[in-house]
Amino acid sequence: MTETEIRTPRLLLRSWHDDDLTSMADINADPRVMRWTDDGSVRDLDHTAEDIERWEEEWDEEGFGLFAVELLASGELIGFTGLSVPEFLPEVMPAVAISWRLGSPFWGQGYASEAAHATLEFALQDRGLDRVISISRVGDNASENVIRKLGMAPERETTHPVYGYPLRVHAIDLTEFQA
Repeated sequence: MTETEIRTPRLLLRSWHDDDLTSMADINADPRVMRWTDDGSVRDLDHTAEDIERWEEEWDEEGFGLFAVELLASGELIGFTGLSVPEFLPEVMPAVAISWRLGSPFWGQGYASEAAHATLEFALQDRGLDRVISISRVGDNASENVIRKLGMAPERETTHPVYGYPLRVHAIDLTEFQA
């Protein structure tokens, strides 16, 4: 995996370390965190290990992926943010999507927006992408709020091809991005 690190005023976006597994598994085991993801099921340690392995492979294959997000002040892992190819939704392809997942103790403090803004800047300026999308489940107001702060505009509504719930796709291109 590429050793790309991004520092923001309060966060370090970095590659995954072996000792991140337990912390990320704790985040994935919280039903409030997982409520808006896939079918809403929590994920155990083994599933989280598979997720992290897949995220690391995406870095190798695509030159981008999901960053581990760490609090600079404490070194504590608070979740992830990053870029992925949303293959589950063929109608938006080809595309790169930005996403995030933070542990519930870290909600409401601006960390998701801070990490996502740095990731969007990375996508458009460092990785040379000319467009990034975000896919949110309709009703996930916290994520919609972050998406608005990023300056992304609603592009379409669709339905999750597996779970059948409504999704909203937002997009931003390089000409609209304010660093």
